[in-house]
Amino acid sequence: MEFWRISPEELAGGDLEAPPQPVPEVTVQPKYRHPKSGLTWDGVGRQPDWLRLALTREGYMVEELRISDTEPPQ
Repeated sequence: MEFWRISPEELAGGDLEAPPQPVPEVTVQPKYRHPKSGLTWDGVGRQPDWLRLALTREGYMVEELRISDTEPPQ
């Protein structure tokens, strides 16, 4: 730092005493619901086992499990 004549504040990108800004929590509403068990999935991340089984073994179609925009949350 002495060679380049820079301060710790410059390395940190600003004031060293400033607390980090909190990351806002984003809640994602469920997009799929099993009609019998009530299990839900928001469509983010890996597909849950209950959804995979409902589609492959229980005979459900994706549209049957999709929650409509007008359906009230449970």
